[in-house]
Amino acid sequence: MSVLPIDSLETPRFCGVPTFMRLPQATTLKGLDAAILGLPSDSGAPFRTGARFAPNAVRAMSIMLRPINPYRNINVFETLACADAGDAAVVPGYEEESLERLELAVRAVVEAGVTPFGIGGDHSVTLAALRAVAATHGPLALIQFDSHSDTWDKYFAGKRYSAGTPFRRAVEEGIVDPSRSIQIGMRGSLFKADDVSQSVELGYEVVTTDEMFAMGIPALAARIAERTAGAPAYLTFDLDFVDPAFAPAVQTPEAGGPSAREALDLLRRIEGVNLVGADVVELCPPYDQPAQTTALLAATVMAELLALRAAGVART
Repeated sequence: MSVLPIDSLETPRFCGVPTFMRLPQATTLKGLDAAILGLPSDSGAPFRTGARFAPNAVRAMSIMLRPINPYRNINVFETLACADAGDAAVVPGYEEESLERLELAVRAVVEAGVTPFGIGGDHSVTLAALRAVAATHGPLALIQFDSHSDTWDKYFAGKRYSAGTPFRRAVEEGIVDPSRSIQIGMRGSLFKADDVSQSVELGYEVVTTDEMFAMGIPALAARIAERTAGAPAYLTFDLDFVDPAFAPAVQTPEAGGPSAREALDLLRRIEGVNLVGADVVELCPPYDQPAQTTALLAATVMAELLALRAAGVART
């Protein structure tokens, strides 16, 4: 199976069935280094729903992207054998059952020796992916870009599984090593005074949005590599990390964040991370009309994560 994307200089972007960056649709995982996998569940969403439609919305806008990443000076798909593996199955409206289905799908990718790159879905889908990846790699260093900590113990009616709880559950389950993990971008008003400090108590390092700008983007990129210290790392990017002026179509928008350019600059400066899995989550396409700007940003973030992985492969 060829794993190069369709050449958009030969076949116009508006032709064909959209796959991520016009990559081939995977019929087998054999021979792949990385796979794009849709994680289409919003059964854990406490506010806006619609993230179940994100995978195909991201694919549709990803056709605008090109294979060469000039920031890392690499042709991603000449370095990284990659294909679009379609979407995981879910049980709509049933959170824990959906997490089980999602975990099975990601586990199949990981057990084939392929790095999973997930398109969510609300942020609870990351818990399923972490379970699957940790089953092979052991406790993971988590790199979380987000305006919210998602380390609450419970949400509505005492429910322990939602988009607001995955990174507490991940520590409790032993699938994330908080001493090697970092949460970046926390900001805004709080439910309780300990909404951020609860992450610190779990062992995470937390860099708020204010601290991020005070520190500076180059220093923060270096800190991410230092914190993960070569451990197998999973990077999750909640689009509400970005200011809603640039990413309006998210489940829980939070004013006062970095611009799209600043967020991409930070991703492009990260080096030396042992990336074994990643996802981009919380796009709500129904709120992205008419220009699909948030979907385009989500696709661009995913392309940068693939380039980060490709750069790691090229160095080995």
